[in-house]
Amino acid sequence: MILEPKPSANAGGGVIKDADEKTFQADVIQASMSVPVIVDFWAPWCGPCKQLGPLLESAVRKAAGRLRLVKVNVDQCQHLAAQLRVQSIPMVYAFVGGRPVDAFVGAQQESQINAFIDRLLKAAGEPAEGPAEQAAALLEGGNARAAADLFQRILAQDPANTKAAAGLVRARLMQGDLKAARKTLDGLPPAVAKSSDVAAAAAAVELAEEGAGAGDVAKLRRTLETSPDDHATRFALAVALYGKQHTEAAIEELLRIIRADRHWNDEAARKQLVKIFDALGPSHPLTLASRRRLSAILFS
Repeated sequence: MILEPKPSANAGGGVIKDADEKTFQADVIQASMSVPVIVDFWAPWCGPCKQLGPLLESAVRKAAGRLRLVKVNVDQCQHLAAQLRVQSIPMVYAFVGGRPVDAFVGAQQESQINAFIDRLLKAAGEPAEGPAEQAAALLEGGNARAAADLFQRILAQDPANTKAAAGLVRARLMQGDLKAARKTLDGLPPAVAKSSDVAAAAAAVELAEEGAGAGDVAKLRRTLETSPDDHATRFALAVALYGKQHTEAAIEELLRIIRADRHWNDEAARKQLVKIFDALGPSHPLTLASRRRLSAILFS
């Protein structure tokens, strides 16, 4: 008797699932007609399987919906394993268009798994750019609505995709919907919310929330015209500018305060600048350029 598989403890919201002899046709053969499917033949008593499994699952999640992973317990599916000539485990097959196109046996290094996936995607004719990268490009190009739609589709298939989660939060911000950005952020699973990608998006939300209550940009500018040394007003202007998504202008105002009085209000301008760097991310061109300018001021 074939036992029904238990849901995988590492199930990835539809991109990772267990299969048996009853579901193999639908989960692998039919599914591979539209998306590449990796099949991991394993057993609970197999040590190398325990090493390989998490690496495969991580790689599939990073693919952001471009492929699927199906796990088959050979103890429960001996007839299927015999049909596919599985003589040693772990054994991994790649299916495209209803047929196997690649395979390997034994535990593999992460680099080997990535190479295996690259070959699989090429065999399937997949574009080099995955859905998450496509959505990020849309967002960078200012098409927040289309980016948000694509990020949502990715998350529907893979709720643990941290890049898509962070991207959706940022898309809501770019759309000017601060409440939706906060709701999206607060609704993320704890494990996803702890990721560096989402932490940076959370910093952006917090800064935008500060900016919403910082005052009117035009009024603040008029005040500075008559009182250019009013650091409190200039600081409020920087916060308000960030809230309006004028990040570069906000940085300029903060640098101006630091240049005039780096110790003002317990280094509030420098601390606010660091928050902006956190929101942008360490590799963002604006972060890199502004850090250099900040260092030049502080060490001059």
